[in-house]
Amino acid sequence: QACCHKLSNSYWPNNFKLVKEKANPIKKRKKPWPTKAAMEQIYRSKLWGDNGTDFYSGHGSHQPQLVSSYITVVTSFLRSFKQPLTVCDLGCGDFNIGKELVLLTQKYIAVDIVADLIHFNSKRFKHPHLEFHCLDIAKDGLPQGDCVIVRQVLQHLSNAEVQNVVDKLAAYKYVLLTEHLPEGEFEPNIDIISGQGTRLKKQSGLNLLKAPFYMHSKESTLLLSQNSLDYGGNIVTTLYRMF
Repeated sequence: QACCHKLSNSYWPNNFKLVKEKANPIKKRKKPWPTKAAMEQIYRSKLWGDNGTDFYSGHGSHQPQLVSSYITVVTSFLRSFKQPLTVCDLGCGDFNIGKELVLLTQKYIAVDIVADLIHFNSKRFKHPHLEFHCLDIAKDGLPQGDCVIVRQVLQHLSNAEVQNVVDKLAAYKYVLLTEHLPEGEFEPNIDIISGQGTRLKKQSGLNLLKAPFYMHSKESTLLLSQNSLDYGGNIVTTLYRMF
C-alpha cells in the first residue's frame, strides 16, 4: 500500500536552498551613480582614451572625418546670420570642437559637469567672448543664449535627466542636437542609467520628439548623418528651431 507523508524540512539536504537559488538567479539591478561622479571617473581613469592629454573626450570628438564634417555644417549655420549668435555649448568636453566655433559667435559659453575639466579648458583656451562654466545641465539653470549645442551628451543620460534638460531647451531659439543612433528602425528612448554607456547597446537612441519627451519645435532639419566607423550606428545632427 502506497503511503504519502509530508516531508519535514530536515529531510532535504542542507545545500538544497543553495541549489534552488542558483537555478533561479535574481538579476541585480545596477544602482544609479551620480552623473557628476560618473563623468569625473571617465576622465580620471581615461575610459574614453588618452591621446597624451590630461583630458580627452574620446573618438567622437577627435576622429578627423567626424569632426571636419560636423564643423563644416555648423560653421555654415552660424555664418548664415548677419548678427552673430550667442551660443551655449552644453557638455563641451575637452573643447576640441568648440574651439573651432568661437570666432563665429557673438559670445560662446562652454559648459561641462566636471570642474577639473572646466578649469583645464579655461586656462588653455582664451578669447574675449569665451566663457567656461561648471554646471550640471540636468539640475542647474542654464546660461542665456540664442543657440544651444548639445553634441553626444544626452545619449549618456537617463530619461529623467534628459527630460530635465529638454524642459530648458525651449528658452533657446535654435537647438543643435547630435546623437549616436542605431542604423535602421529602432525603439526610441529606452531608459538607461546615467553615465553607464549609451542606448546603442539596447538598440535604441534618443528621439526628443517622441514619448516620453514630446519636445515641441517649430521646425527640424537634418544637417548631418555620419557612420560612426568604429562603433556602428550613425552620428546624427539635427537643427531644431524652437520659436
